[in-house]
Amino acid sequence: MLEIPLKEGEEFIKLGQFMKKAAMVGSGADAKIFITEGEVLVNGEVETRRGKKLVPGDVVSFDGEEAKVVLP
Repeated sequence: MLEIPLKEGEEFIKLGQFMKKAAMVGSGADAKIFITEGEVLVNGEVETRRGKKLVPGDVVSFDGEEAKVVLP
């Protein structure tokens, strides 16, 4: 599983931004489409909000890939 750290001083990252940072999608527009179509899981549950705040320990699953939010 890929581990993506928050930036120093950040408490959360939004789902769409996280997917770009983890290279799961090429753009925010792509992330929006996949999220609103229900193709993205956060901690095993479908998430349809692009602005969902992810905190350390959250796991995002999409297209056979998984990435976890970690502290820096």
